[in-house]
Amino acid sequence: MVFEKLRDMICDQLDLDPENVTEESLIIEDLGADSLDIVDLVMTIEEEFGVEVPDEEIENIRTVGDVVKFIEARQ
Repeated sequence: MVFEKLRDMICDQLDLDPENVTEESLIIEDLGADSLDIVDLVMTIEEEFGVEVPDEEIENIRTVGDVVKFIEARQ
């Protein structure tokens, strides 16, 4: 469920087709997110999932699956 909700958020924000977003997708390299997109996505994740994403954690998150694991570990 976390993946599907996150995938839909990413697709809305980056104007992507859900079929192109997998847990293995690299957020910057594969999905084309830039630094502003990352900031917006983090804010949306914090609001939608009720978790806080510290700045130092953002650097460790590279794939959609990394985000899913981060969210699931904090819920």
